[in-house]
Amino acid sequence: QVQLVESRGGLVQAGGSLTLSCAASGSDLSIMYMGWHRQAPGKQRELVARITNDGSTHYADSVKGRFTISRDNAKNTMSLQMNSLKPEDTAVYYCNALIVRRGPASNYWGQGTQVTVST
Repeated sequence: QVQLVESRGGLVQAGGSLTLSCAASGSDLSIMYMGWHRQAPGKQRELVARITNDGSTHYADSVKGRFTISRDNAKNTMSLQMNSLKPEDTAVYYCNALIVRRGPASNYWGQGTQVTVST
């Protein structure tokens, strides 16, 4: 069984920083990529950042220069360092991973964690 477990989000003032982490658990995992999506009230879920198993990264334009995604392949963990946070970053953030485990690759999601940025 594969699980993605996210760290708790939180409430932060605009201009502040917050780090989210995600850990994939399960045996015989081959993680192709890990990433973060977010969903604000009344909006569609959107990709925030993604990192592949070779370290290639992709960021949404709205977070470039402010957010940094990193990954520890040995531990199957991923972090998202969020700096210069803005109220529009308020959303539920979801960890996501494409994982191969004893069969075809499957997409997995964490339970989501709330990030609130106050003015």
